[in-house]
Amino acid sequence: MKKLIDLIKKCYSNDIMRYLFFGGCTTLVNLVVFWVLRRLHVGLNIANFISIVIAVLFAYVVNARFVFLQKYSTLGEHVRPFLKFVGARCATMVIEMGGVWLLAEKMGLRDMIAKIATQVIVIILNYVFSKFLVFTDSGKTS
Repeated sequence: MKKLIDLIKKCYSNDIMRYLFFGGCTTLVNLVVFWVLRRLHVGLNIANFISIVIAVLFAYVVNARFVFLQKYSTLGEHVRPFLKFVGARCATMVIEMGGVWLLAEKMGLRDMIAKIATQVIVIILNYVFSKFLVFTDSGKTS
């Protein structure tokens, strides 16, 4: 049991490992919301947009707190990184929306396959944007 705990601590000390875990959780939120909305017969683009927005809100919280270990003491301190985070996610949302539309509507892939296929590019870009543009050391405390 101690080896397992040590492994978890070692993985948690690496921001890429934390991002992979919480990025997986964010992707799961995105996919589940999309799947539920599609089963409720919400249109493809609307379901995709709503699932992305919900995933972005979830992602900001877990990325700020658990992945990049930001320690903001006031709500006001969240404003600038949140706006940068949303801006970066808007860029990847364009890629995701366009990718899902292209793969599902134009190439005839099933909507969930199209959604999952776009996630690889989006996850990589989101990490790069978050690491180098959004969550700088300004929100960390020693």
